Amino acid sequence: MKIKSGYLLREVAGSFVVVPVGEETLDFSGVITLNESGAQLWKKLEKGMSKDDVVKEMLSEYDAPEDVIRKDVDEFIEKLTGADLLE
Repeated sequence: MKIKSGYLLREVAGSFVVVPVGEETLDFSGVITLNESGAQLWKKLEKGMSKDDVVKEMLSEYDAPEDVIRKDVDEFIEKLTGADLLE
């Protein structure tokens, strides 16, 4: 699973924003803002990490039960899929 090319994550004034570049600017309307954990998930997906690997890394970074992290990762991936941002 990987973020489609043509989208970059940028930090602007302490907020994380997804910015379309190239031809993606023609089809993209709106703004995607992410919190810190969303930005971490985005960066892991940019690298093409599998969902299970993302969950494992998030478990090592956050003090939360696996079922909570897995649910959050699933919801994040669903939103990205709905926005057609994943390959």
